[in-house]
Amino acid sequence: MERHSSTLPTRLILGSWQPASVTSTQTAFPTGTTSPIRCTVLLAWQDGLKAYAVLVDDEEGEDVDITNPRRPVKIAEYDLDALFPQILQPDQPTLTEVFFHDVTVKRIEGRQVMVASYWDAGYVALDVSDPTRPRYIGDTDFTNPDPELLESTGEAQVPEGNGHQAEFTRDNEYLIGADEDFSPLGLEGRNLTDDTTLSASQGSDTPQLEPGEAIQGQTVFVGRACDTDPAVPPGDGSQVAVVERGECDFTDKLPNVERAGGYIAVLIFNREGSDACTATLGMSVEGDIPTFGVIPRDQGYALFDEPYDDEACLTGDGTETAPIPIGTVGDEVVFTSYFDGWGYVHLFDASTGTELDTYAIREAHKPRFASGFGALSVHEVATSSINPSRAYLSYYAGGFRVLDIRNNELADVGSFIDRGGNNFWGVQVFSSDNTEYVAASDIDFGLYILKYTGGP
Repeated sequence: MERHSSTLPTRLILGSWQPASVTSTQTAFPTGTTSPIRCTVLLAWQDGLKAYAVLVDDEEGEDVDITNPRRPVKIAEYDLDALFPQILQPDQPTLTEVFFHDVTVKRIEGRQVMVASYWDAGYVALDVSDPTRPRYIGDTDFTNPDPELLESTGEAQVPEGNGHQAEFTRDNEYLIGADEDFSPLGLEGRNLTDDTTLSASQGSDTPQLEPGEAIQGQTVFVGRACDTDPAVPPGDGSQVAVVERGECDFTDKLPNVERAGGYIAVLIFNREGSDACTATLGMSVEGDIPTFGVIPRDQGYALFDEPYDDEACLTGDGTETAPIPIGTVGDEVVFTSYFDGWGYVHLFDASTGTELDTYAIREAHKPRFASGFGALSVHEVATSSINPSRAYLSYYAGGFRVLDIRNNELADVGSFIDRGGNNFWGVQVFSSDNTEYVAASDIDFGLYILKYTGGP
């Protein structure tokens, strides 16, 4: 199976639970465990005598499932961007990865309010008092230009999206959203021959273009580049190999291109299938040549002037290959890298969805910390069950962070980074003897129990 950083498994299940008593301050996981790209989560809530569970199904577009756990029968399934198209921002070319990632449900003013973290569609609020008939309440938009990058660096860039997880504050006045982004470098791709955009990003573990650096070359279609496929033809030393997604891992494709020789970069376009076609993906891929993708299938076809039929693509089972002869020379392309920072935090007015402020750790928006310092993105937020103005963040290599809301702004009031660093992933509040604690899971070192000791 391919590993890609921006799509989800068949089931992503986010949970709400009552933490058990923890007596130790740290429990060990194997040292050196790497950051998981995927997670499995489920959320359950109770409404009177009825209990419900919601989970993510990203095998298809209808990816919001609501189930009655007393009788485990699916009672509803929704594709929110089809049901409520107003959640999209079609004027923003970078906000194309629209899928359900995380969810919270809270009873507010007599109704059950669900907030679905819908990646590039932002945070979507629904009234699910009747889960079979969700009612749209509102949603957030990503500000253009990206406000945190503009404030931190003075650079005006388009927003990146990545609405990962969110929680209401205790008094329901605010919604705090955490945008997860593992890549601090954006990528501008263009088909120079057609003067059109290529919706690509840089592969995770292949040579990265530094900010301002560009790669330009003529494209050559080389097939799927799997071991069982026809051999990749060699390039002329200045060309970009265009590879079709499918059949084997991204990391299995690259050695076959590298062995052929003559290519300065690799560009991958999507396969057929209901979960592919015009969808864009980020890639977890290892190799020794710059690799870009996954661009939509229609953009890949356009490089070689091949007609594209989206309906036929969506009904495919993923086994049919593109009708482009291997070795076909296509359009000229260019890819240019720019710094756009790591994932950060949004403060929204919960009643209107208006963005009030953003927050990022200082290092996350300084280009010199773009590599070599671990992931400097926020992962999750947990709001205090006692103080309506307080929130706790798991910030990967940026450690554990404490924020207060002051005059509609996010203020950094505390932090914890252990000796030797941290890689914080999960965060959850709980109370014992009228004292609030935070359980924070570290991918490398286990579970930390933390207590905020500064301020009221």
